[in-house]
Amino acid sequence: MLYFDGVSLSKEKSDIKKQLKNWFSDAEKIVIAGIGNPIRMDDYVGVFIVQSLRGKVSDKILLIECETVPESYIQQIIDFNPTHILLIDAAILGLKPGETKLLKPEELANFPAFTTHMLPLRIFCEYVAKMTEAKISLLLIEPEKTDFGEGLTAKVEVSARKIVEILAKLLSL
Repeated sequence: MLYFDGVSLSKEKSDIKKQLKNWFSDAEKIVIAGIGNPIRMDDYVGVFIVQSLRGKVSDKILLIECETVPESYIQQIIDFNPTHILLIDAAILGLKPGETKLLKPEELANFPAFTTHMLPLRIFCEYVAKMTEAKISLLLIEPEKTDFGEGLTAKVEVSARKIVEILAKLLSL
């Protein structure tokens, strides 16, 4: 999970479906990596989304459940040779719980972010981009609770299911 310290992102509601459709428009092979901790409630949203996409997307999509160590999957990502990589994670952005934001990795440099991951996502993205030449984006979801415990809160689960529906339609079999 990412924490953005004292930085307020735009409160405008964006059409995430339209943004994702545009971003995937020239995709040939896609990695979708779900990031999060299974015992930190809403922090697990990225992995929940990837799990929910299994069996609903084409074989040109590699789904990876990274949990808290996306760097462990670098070689698998490189070997797949994707044109696009979408990382899905919880992030404290100052939005309402369940709201989403699609960011390019270079936009992370504009925010003083703290991370719960071993390797900061910005550095992970820079390395993977150099190794694959793939387009990379982060789909970030505002959590409600990241306390120890299992299961997503209702607001975040509703948002996660909407994202699954959008991605399944865009990337279907």
